Amino acid sequence: MAELIREKVFLRTRQEIPYSTAVLIDSFKENPAGGPVIIHATILVERGSQKGIIIGKQGKMLGEIRKAATKEIEKLLCCKAQLKLWIKVKKKWTSNEQILRELGM
Repeated sequence: MAELIREKVFLRTRQEIPYSTAVLIDSFKENPAGGPVIIHATILVERGSQKGIIIGKQGKMLGEIRKAATKEIEKLLCCKAQLKLWIKVKKKWTSNEQILRELGM
């Protein structure tokens, strides 16, 4: 899921966002009553300017990323999904061993 969301960030922002962007899946909850799968994810960036690019004007870019990722997640899981995205600035996260472990790197 994380790489799928990360891919959508790169496809939507094109060359504006460097590859020092990562996605952490905070929670993944299945609904036993047949409702949508609920996924909470955090997009990590190193600078505030990168956060602004991903959010976009009036949140439009983030909405496009969420919609594209949700559509692909629903295909993958064969069920409805609800994706909630947050963006956090973590300076120098690429050299933070704890974050790298959380990402499985």
